[in-house]
Amino acid sequence: MRSGVIAQKVGMTRIYNDAGEHVPVTVLKLENCQVIAHRTEEKNGYVAVQVGAGLAKVKNTPRAMRGHFAVAKVEPKRKLAEFRVSQDNLIDVGAEITADHFVEGQFVDVTGTSIGKGFAGAMKRHNFGGLRASHGVSISHRSHGSTGQCQDPGKVFKGKKMAGHMGAEQVTTQNLKIVRTDVERGLIMIQGAVPGSKGGWIVIRDAVKKALPDGVPMPGAFRAVEAAAAVEKESE
Repeated sequence: MRSGVIAQKVGMTRIYNDAGEHVPVTVLKLENCQVIAHRTEEKNGYVAVQVGAGLAKVKNTPRAMRGHFAVAKVEPKRKLAEFRVSQDNLIDVGAEITADHFVEGQFVDVTGTSIGKGFAGAMKRHNFGGLRASHGVSISHRSHGSTGQCQDPGKVFKGKKMAGHMGAEQVTTQNLKIVRTDVERGLIMIQGAVPGSKGGWIVIRDAVKKALPDGVPMPGAFRAVEAAAAVEKESE
């Protein structure tokens, strides 16, 4: 088990493969994706790495979290996530994970917060068929119909599919394909649509239902703390 990454959704575009076919892709950008802490079997009961991405203002960061980032010697992060890993796949604290952590052709599972749709009816929210277009139905063609029973049990069961708030919830899409990566710009291009709006934070993991392809870096592709600092000085 390897660590995943936290990326920011840029938007969708298309690229062309060697056969001249256009492939719709979602562009995700890695922004200062660094390892913040380790979770160990002795101390926490499980093995994982905590990863952070983006930059947060110090004044908007709680004091306890400031100390947490100070221990790792990294700047405050906007988004944090934990990834379960095997003991031999722990990445050093402070290391910055790069876009070539994933290879072209690899399948990944992507998690994001879906776009909010507000209050939606049963047809839009749950794909109901609606009522008859004629034969006695009046006005309520798009309603969800009966929701319960008679006197026994005399209630609507919890979890009944009805109209209500739609979207703005965590969604995971499995088995999406990595089409291309750009290490210099920190871009990962994934075939197809990814849940979430532009600018939203996306968590990318190795697919649990697909085997890892050959050539995947273990424990991952990353820059060490010293190398990352040198790159920042050069860019300045």
